[in-house]
Amino acid sequence: MATKFSKETYLYWYELMLLLRRFEEKAGQLYGMQKIRGFCHLYIGQEAVAAGCMTATQPDDKFITAYRCHALGIAKGVTPKAAMAELFGKATGCAKGKGGSMHFFAVDHGFFGGHGIVGAQIGTGAGLAFAEKYKGTNNVALTFFGDGAARQGMLHETFNMAMLWDLPVVFICENNHYAMGTSVARTSKTLDIYKLADAYDMPADAVDGMSPEAVHDAVLRAVNRARERGGPTLLEIKTYRYKGHSMSDPQKYRSKDEVEEYKEKDPIDHVLKVLTEQYKVSEAEIEVINDRVKGEVEECVQFAEESPWPNDDELLKDVYVQEDYPFIID
Repeated sequence: MATKFSKETYLYWYELMLLLRRFEEKAGQLYGMQKIRGFCHLYIGQEAVAAGCMTATQPDDKFITAYRCHALGIAKGVTPKAAMAELFGKATGCAKGKGGSMHFFAVDHGFFGGHGIVGAQIGTGAGLAFAEKYKGTNNVALTFFGDGAARQGMLHETFNMAMLWDLPVVFICENNHYAMGTSVARTSKTLDIYKLADAYDMPADAVDGMSPEAVHDAVLRAVNRARERGGPTLLEIKTYRYKGHSMSDPQKYRSKDEVEEYKEKDPIDHVLKVLTEQYKVSEAEIEVINDRVKGEVEECVQFAEESPWPNDDELLKDVYVQEDYPFIID
């Protein structure tokens, strides 16, 4: 079947998703070796969301997400070296080793976290959009949250204000079906999360999160609407995580058959199939990409291992930021 996306787009998606997958697999392995401490939430299985969002947005658009943040941070521009160093708690990490797995941050790449409080980033994401509107830019804020965070009061308060003020924000619910270990069906009578937008007259849609094409199309429509001063959109992107909620999750709430069923729709396998069957990309070309990704992951681990720990005098830095405001409110 013909596709409207170019060979270059599929090559970009394949390499990005493969990098995210291999990075997360390595992070899981290093966590087991106690090189990475604390909480660690892997994105394995959800890579199509990051890939589709990247091709549908512009570099100056802002991303903000919850604590499953490694992949979106890397997609937005955090280098694998800075990402792995952050997981190790090293000074060369994207948050100087102070954030760890749950709190990636890279303002220079338009990535605003990495937030550990469930649902808190929904309001902050609308705040980012408010700032862009206030400054008169054409940028959009993509605000990611999980199906569990959709139960938070913050979502409803934010939806109301975002619609009232026509903010350039796209709310993206990455519905991987389980809030920690609790299925959506056990927490809500409304299984279609995108319908929550109806109460605010907000445009909304459900999206196949295992397809970078579907994600791209839906996000592109939403960001275009926002840029044209059409206000917010809610996208429920239905995806699936192959691993547990965190590294300590025994996953007793779902069957192995369920996981395997979703793996049959793996987005990396799908994109690889399009490349080899439709665009006739050779095995040798694919192997070059595979080797490049493997090398990047190996290099980022070595970088993290060899990087220094933060100095003691860093302890109280970056807690507060002094700003010189250009205006005074009496």
